[in-house]
Amino acid sequence: MPSPSAHPEQEVPFCLPPLPLSQQEPARFDIPPGACDTHAHVVADDAIAYPMVPERTYTPHPATESSYLAMLDTNGMSRGVLVQISVYGTDNRYMLEVLRRNPDRLRGIGVVAPTITDRELQDMHEAGVRGLRINVLFGGGIGFDAMETLAHRIKDLGWHMQFLMDARQLPELLPRMRKLPVPGVVDHMGHMPVAEGLQSPGFQALLHMVQDHGWWVKLSGSYRISNQFDHYTDVIPWAQALIAAAPDRMVWGSDWLHVHTSPMVNTGKLRNQLADWAPDAQTRHRILVTNPQALYGFPSL
Repeated sequence: MPSPSAHPEQEVPFCLPPLPLSQQEPARFDIPPGACDTHAHVVADDAIAYPMVPERTYTPHPATESSYLAMLDTNGMSRGVLVQISVYGTDNRYMLEVLRRNPDRLRGIGVVAPTITDRELQDMHEAGVRGLRINVLFGGGIGFDAMETLAHRIKDLGWHMQFLMDARQLPELLPRMRKLPVPGVVDHMGHMPVAEGLQSPGFQALLHMVQDHGWWVKLSGSYRISNQFDHYTDVIPWAQALIAAAPDRMVWGSDWLHVHTSPMVNTGKLRNQLADWAPDAQTRHRILVTNPQALYGFPSL
């Protein structure tokens, strides 16, 4: 039975395209060498060679390797982490091809079924994959049922599990997540509305996992959790609380190409939020350079 968030093939809505790079807001702070955008997607321009899964929630525009690398350059990012986009399900081929062509600059997060072979996992590791994604928000993802099995499969590779979930689910999942043999990385600051408040059970559970269990958070997707397009000032206390809790386990991501959202957001403006979230240049250096280097295994500068 299809996921509740999925649509029949003929009804899958199209996403807006990302803004042209010429419209990106210039940086408001000095971006350090080695800065990393830890969350973006690529989409091939050949729908025949790289078919999308019918149970997907949306249909994105192409976001090719060249477009993605140009986005990194425009936003001052020396490095990037690609996340397997849900519309391809467990077909990681295009992402892996891009990773293999950019071994020093890029790393990746894959999406796989529990039946994947050890050889396939090793091949992904050699291509630059450093984690697997659990996605319970969009059709085409792998859900919580596979979490423990996959975590034990990747433990010896030194990978982590990445979660696209609503943090309001965290309190009931904590008993399982505390037992995972690998670190967790939570997408988009928990992907729950900041209107829920810093004292909400979901946010407090997220802080608990970061402070007491060595988990990480992606400072990304503010437009997905804010009610204030497009300055998102209501996200500032949220991001600052996460950074204060564990500055050594925060990373930043653009979430380009900004799928399944309207109106379209400005990637440069999203990057510039770091100036408000982390006014101190040393803290921004941790978030942009030191932390992703440790999490994704980039070579030292």
